[in-house]
Formats: sequence, C-alpha cells, structure tokens
Amino acid sequence: MTYMGVQDANASIGMYSYSVGIVVKGQDITLNKIFVMWAIIDLSNNKFDGEIPKVIGKLRSLKGLNLSHNNLSGYIPSSIGSLTSLEWLDLSSNKLVGRIPRELLNLTALSTLNLSMNELIGCIPHGKQFNTFGNTSYEGNKGLHGFPLSSDCNNNELPPPSNLLEEDGSKSKIGFGWKVVLLGYGCGVVLGLGVGYVVFQTGKPKWIVSLGEDHIEKRRRRKPMYGHRNNGRRRI
Repeated sequence: MTYMGVQDANASIGMYSYSVGIVVKGQDITLNKIFVMWAIIDLSNNKFDGEIPKVIGKLRSLKGLNLSHNNLSGYIPSSIGSLTSLEWLDLSSNKLVGRIPRELLNLTALSTLNLSMNELIGCIPHGKQFNTFGNTSYEGNKGLHGFPLSSDCNNNELPPPSNLLEEDGSKSKIGFGWKVVLLGYGCGVVLGLGVGYVVFQTGKPKWIVSLGEDHIEKRRRRKPMYGHRNNGRRRI
C-alpha cells in the first residue's frame, strides 16, 4: 500500500498518486496520477523476446498498446483486430515477420500506427483507418508494398512466370506459364488420337498415299537423260 501511494492503510479513502511516464500517440507524457479510465499497456524499451501472445486480443478495453524497441519476433497476432477501442498501436523496432493482418482494418478508432523497423512483407491492408497513415508507419520494412509506399502492391504480389530453358541452358526471354504448356500438350494429344482413329478406321490414309505417289512421279520426270556411248563417244 505504501508503494502505491496510500498514506494510511486503514483509511477508507486513500490518495492514489502514483506517477507514470507513457508514450501516447507518439508523444512522451508524464502522468502525476494514474487515470483509471485509461487502459494502457506500455512495455517499450525493454529486452522482451519471443512472440506476442494471441490472448492480448481479449483486452477489449485497451486504448493504447506500445511494445516498441524490444526483441519480439514472429507474426503480428490477428487477434489484435479485436481491440476495437484501440487508439494507438506501436510495434516498431522489433523483429516481427510476415504480413500485416487484414483484421487490423477493424480498428476504426486507431489514429496512430507504427510498424516501422521490422521485417514485414506483403501488401499493406487498404481501407478505413489505414488510408490515413503515412510512410513513417512502415519505413524499414523492405518487403512491404502498396499505399502509401511508392512500390505498387499489385506488381509485387504476382508470382514470377516460369521460363523455358533454351538449348544452351540459359533461360528464354519469353516466359510461358506451365499451365499453358500443359494445356497445349493436352489439346495436341487429344486431337492427334482423334484424327488417327478416324483415318485408320476408314481405311488407308488416301491423301498420304496420293502425296507419296505425286512425289515419286515428279522424281521420275526430273531424272537426267544420259546419252548412249557409241564408238567410244557419248551421243546426246
């Protein structure tokens, strides 16, 4: 009780004058007395490691969450999207990986967001409060794309096309998707089997025979004519 500032442990009403320094929406604030209506967690500038617990999503009355400047790793829990009363969120300067959960779009009361200096990747969620945040909220995450960053999200989300190898082993400049190649092979096989069945069921392929006969006849006509030898001389 003495630590909490209560002068008389037996008194029915005591003075609760415990001061605390917190960061509210990016601003350092010192509170001479704790405002009991504020539900805030500020564990910044420590050496906490490991993952952010998913159970944090049950703290529905939380107004502010600051876990910046630690050694936290893993993914941002999607359960944070349940903190609909959250007004500021600071997870900067950690080792968080993966994508920004789309569940964070549910934080309609969020006015300050800082996810900078992590290892996040993928497309930044678009819409609602996320349309109001600037580049500083995401700087230091080289794998992030989309508004408000200059890197276009759509171009970076598409997987690169597979390339066919040339005879010399180098990659071809023209890329073909493997699905298109398989589709072409499939259509060719079906068409070839169909044509072969029709031809051999109706008899010999007459057009092939006629084509061969025409070729033989042309060769006969082109046969060079040599003169007969007479008295040691060749007569043409």
